[in-house]
Amino acid sequence: MSFSVNTNNGAAIALQSLTATQNALQGTQTQISTGLKVATAKDNGAVWAIAQNQRAQVMSLDSVTSSLSRSSSAVDVAVSAGTSISDLLTQMKATALSASDQGLDAASRSALNTQFQALRDQVGTIVTNADFNGTNMIKSGGNSIYALANADGTSKITVAAEDLSLGGANVTVSSTSTIGTATTASTMIATLQTSINNVSASLAKLGTGSQALQNHSTFITNLQDTLNQGIGNLVDADLAKESATLQALQTKQQLGVQALSIANSSTSVLLSLFR
Repeated sequence: MSFSVNTNNGAAIALQSLTATQNALQGTQTQISTGLKVATAKDNGAVWAIAQNQRAQVMSLDSVTSSLSRSSSAVDVAVSAGTSISDLLTQMKATALSASDQGLDAASRSALNTQFQALRDQVGTIVTNADFNGTNMIKSGGNSIYALANADGTSKITVAAEDLSLGGANVTVSSTSTIGTATTASTMIATLQTSINNVSASLAKLGTGSQALQNHSTFITNLQDTLNQGIGNLVDADLAKESATLQALQTKQQLGVQALSIANSSTSVLLSLFR
């Protein structure tokens, strides 16, 4: 066995072991502090790229959720307004039926006509104000809804507009209709019943569209949760395991420091040869 003050193989080996332990300890501490076993591309390039692509998908689905929420709100406003219009048409029909009585006196008929016109005008007011974020689905030439359905923007959910304006395709009562005579009142009863049937059909379509938007919004939320779980499976650290590893590496580090200290002191034995 030879001794040298220029070369200390034992110290070199101890230093290499200590450096490796220090690097492993640093990596474990990073995983514990970030909660990620793959925090950057240098940790695992392939896994990081897959996770990053999935994160982009999740963020894109946030835009889909926002689009569905806005669209659902616009449709719900249309449904609420349409329900009010249906109720008003029902009241107008009852008023017209009362006015069709041939034995009604002039004062009573005039009062019923005034009530009818007030209800008629209220329908027009509701149609005008059934607006959400600049979208009105029930006015004449109203806006149809086209909500995003996927992260690529290639698929959409469509809810068609329903014209519930006075004198339109569904509400056939005009903005100038009256029931000033028994004859016009009798004629108006059938017109109102047709309008009620048309509005009911329109509301059914809007309600179906609203349900489709809500169902798809629930699906998108569940999809995001699943994608987030998948990302976690790829990049999240096992903190219980890393905690145990940290304890072991800290002990190994202390032993490495001690081994290096012993190796460095071994050359001092040479001094005894010169005493």
